[in-house]
Amino acid sequence: MTTLRDIKTGQKATVKKLHGEGAIRRRIMDMGITRGTEILVRKVAPLGDPIEVTVRGYELSLRKADAQLIDVE
Repeated sequence: MTTLRDIKTGQKATVKKLHGEGAIRRRIMDMGITRGTEILVRKVAPLGDPIEVTVRGYELSLRKADAQLIDVE
């Protein structure tokens, strides 16, 4: 399955599943990233970390490790 980390700049993806447990999963969900949410990858930092995305109308920066926990299609 493709993760958010694999999506290229300028592409959109829809969240299919969140991995992780406890506080990490809750933190991702509190940022507005839930199943069915559309995400646009806006920028990737020069060294690849963090990734800037647009979720529900606002910009959000995610670490690559967090993006790896989000399955998209």
